Amino acid sequence: MSINRFASLGALRHALASREIGAVELAQHYLQALHADSLGAALALNDEETLAQARAAQARLDAGEHAPLLGLPIIHKDVFVTRSWPTTAGSRMLEGYRSPFDAEVVCRLEQAGMVSLGKANCDEFAMGSTNQHSAFGPCRNPWSSDRVPGGSSGGSAAAVAAGLSPAATGTDTGGSVRQPAALCGITGLKPTYGRVSRWGMVAYASSLDQAGVMARSAQDCATLLSAIAGFDEKDATSLEMPAEDFSRLFDEPVEGASARQPLLGLRLGLPRQYLGPGLSEPVRLAVEAALQEFERLGASLVEIDLPLTELSVPAYYVIAPAEASSNLSRFDGVRYGHRADHPTDLHDLYCRSRSEGFGPEVRRRILVGSFVLSHGYYDAYYLQAQRVRRLIARDFEEAFSRCDLIAGPVSPTLAGPIHPSGETDPLAEYLSDVYTLGASLAGLPGLSMPCGFGVQDSVRLPVGLQLIGPKFLEARLLAVAHAFQRVTDWHEQLPPGGH
Repeated sequence: MSINRFASLGALRHALASREIGAVELAQHYLQALHADSLGAALALNDEETLAQARAAQARLDAGEHAPLLGLPIIHKDVFVTRSWPTTAGSRMLEGYRSPFDAEVVCRLEQAGMVSLGKANCDEFAMGSTNQHSAFGPCRNPWSSDRVPGGSSGGSAAAVAAGLSPAATGTDTGGSVRQPAALCGITGLKPTYGRVSRWGMVAYASSLDQAGVMARSAQDCATLLSAIAGFDEKDATSLEMPAEDFSRLFDEPVEGASARQPLLGLRLGLPRQYLGPGLSEPVRLAVEAALQEFERLGASLVEIDLPLTELSVPAYYVIAPAEASSNLSRFDGVRYGHRADHPTDLHDLYCRSRSEGFGPEVRRRILVGSFVLSHGYYDAYYLQAQRVRRLIARDFEEAFSRCDLIAGPVSPTLAGPIHPSGETDPLAEYLSDVYTLGASLAGLPGLSMPCGFGVQDSVRLPVGLQLIGPKFLEARLLAVAHAFQRVTDWHEQLPPGGH
């Protein structure tokens, strides 16, 4: 049969189970697409290893196994370490590095029978919102090749949107799964902090980093999350939570709901700060139309207040760089990472190794982080930012006393243009995270899903709707998104050239 590269995981699994296709044939199909990729979505491929995994998956299928992910391909963001592919984190500092072990997320998906296609492009050390900060060149948005895909998981999002992989892993520190998912027109999920193991993720900001998943639909994301969530004794931040089927609520309507109004009784909170000044008109119109669809499904819209939303940006950009400066101090040219040639002394070795290995955005954040942790500024900046973080978490707790979930935009604008020089406006880039940072600072689960399109400079670009829930309620988030996707087809729209 002809293979539809844009098919859902469920559709591909049915084709494998019915023997319409084989796991090796499926892997070869996606590898061929990745080799022909002109978007810059992939950083590393290894056909031999991918096909070996596909043959192993096919053997399990032939033996009668029926695991939901068995034989299905996936691409991993290049911050998850892997034995069979180099791990660079998008940086010259780690160019050519091979890990002696696989990240826990990679291990769990391989145990579930998924076939790894390779490594996806990303902003260097996951620092960025555009994927222009990769040392190996920017990734491009499948909807318009002169636009950014978002970041830092831009390669993962672009690969799924372009049909180069049916699913991808990503990491979300301040919105790096949700924002690129929104700009590329796919579904992305950031779980509750600690829900998924961070073992084997190249660290950026340890109190914020969280592994996430990206696919075309909420149904696919639920299947992926069910495979990777769970306690990991190797990760000190991992939470001891029982295993869950995150799609279990898909066919269980809210009490009192009906087939026509499956969300009757659901209270969706609308933060006034998310729909105010700074939100572009194309995004506003698409989000408001999606909210009207939720009302037709029976949900009620409740205005809520998240008064510290604007402070989430400065709080995050103090805390995250502070943790980054500590995490990246190990890359000194002695123990890890790039080593400068012919240093004159130890000071020269440190300075040149780090200057040559790190790109400008990473250097900028290391300098900011070192400054806010320095003597005389620690109390004024870092401790103050942690106090604000605690207040932001309290604002969300108070909001959830009035609503079940929070809804709003993911990004204030449509995907912006790629700058030919690679230079970006740091402040504008940081402000683009204003709607996603709060959930990250509070450790809450967040989901982005396609909700419409906007037109900018005659280009039609996707818009994402964000849902944020209380801790550990990923199943409810996914069920609500699934209900929306059952009556809309935004998640089925394909970029130009997709078929």
